[in-house]
Amino acid sequence: MSDFNRNVTSAQYGTTAGQAVAVDAGLRAYMLSIYNYMVIGLAITGLAALGIYMLSITGDMAAAAKMVRNGAEVPVRIAANTYLTPLGYTLFVSPVKWAVILAPLVMVFALSYGMNRVRPATAHVMFWIFAALIGLSLGSIFMVYTHTSITRVFFITAASFGALSVWGYTTQRDLSGMGSFLIMGLFGIILASLVNLFMQSSMMQFIISVVGVLVFSGLTAYDTQRLKSEYLYGAMDGETMERSAISGALSLYLNFINLFTLLMQLLGTREE
Repeated sequence: MSDFNRNVTSAQYGTTAGQAVAVDAGLRAYMLSIYNYMVIGLAITGLAALGIYMLSITGDMAAAAKMVRNGAEVPVRIAANTYLTPLGYTLFVSPVKWAVILAPLVMVFALSYGMNRVRPATAHVMFWIFAALIGLSLGSIFMVYTHTSITRVFFITAASFGALSVWGYTTQRDLSGMGSFLIMGLFGIILASLVNLFMQSSMMQFIISVVGVLVFSGLTAYDTQRLKSEYLYGAMDGETMERSAISGALSLYLNFINLFTLLMQLLGTREE
């Protein structure tokens, strides 16, 4: 399955050059639709994160959210001359923050379960809503890290993701063997992250970030090859192909978002 050249394509679908060209064109269109959906999802996430950040901060002390300290109401300040608005306080400080954190997790399970059971138009809407929820939960990074470092890490992530995806698409090596290993690593990261919510260990967080970058780098290449293989050997068409493209976009989108957040923890410069 690792040999994805024209000879394998021809062997699967016929031996004529015309058939091989048709399959190559179909594969390119299929992969392009996946990347298009992924990029649109990332754009929605970025706009949602930036929008919620702008609505969550203010330079006007009078418009800031207030909290009681030593019997007096004081504005909630996050930096010099920068305060949280009531909306920002609700989303990122009050108990509602747990709903903001957990909503994307609930949504990803709903997407994984329901993606192949709904019409493509519904799957699109579910994906866009999920991307917006991720943006909502990521809005706080603009309060934690400098905007320059966020931009820098984003481009590092984009370049790394692109190189890994191209390698997964073009390599002759079969990556399916490392898929189960990477999934085990993913579950290990999730478990360790949950434990560290209570331990608050900076060293454990550093280890989680380093291992996470390695795992999601591998998953990016693996998922790219898997998606290519599913097209070549899956005989998909119509709604099945459209749902598969959205599902594939979700996989790559999650890899990108996780790479970005983990690299932010490693390379991001925190606000003073």
